[in-house]
Amino acid sequence: MIQLRVMMAASIFLVTGSVAPAYAGEADVVGVKARPDSNDTWRFDVSVAHGDTGWDHYANKWDVVGPDGKVLGTRELAHPHEAEQPFTRSIGGVFIPPDVTEVTLRAHDSVHEYGGREMTVPLPR
Repeated sequence: MIQLRVMMAASIFLVTGSVAPAYAGEADVVGVKARPDSNDTWRFDVSVAHGDTGWDHYANKWDVVGPDGKVLGTRELAHPHEAEQPFTRSIGGVFIPPDVTEVTLRAHDSVHEYGGREMTVPLPR
């Protein structure tokens, strides 16, 4: 069962989900913090859970995706995170068109590619 908790304060949006143990299946987005940078750019702090087993099977990126399916930003993950689960990484300067009011975060792993749990978050403007 997934529980979502939403907190809004000072234009910061945070979504977290309850995390079951990650096994070397698909990579799941389990938390998102989004906040505006400037001039329609945003910063995203994204937590990913995946049972990384080493270089042969690890979460290797996550994307910010618009409602139309267009990838607006990608955070490459350069190495496995076997001992750090879930882990959080950030990306800033992601241009989000002013008419976009929500985005979806999705994770990718080196074996299954996409398919794990995604999170859609509103962008308070």
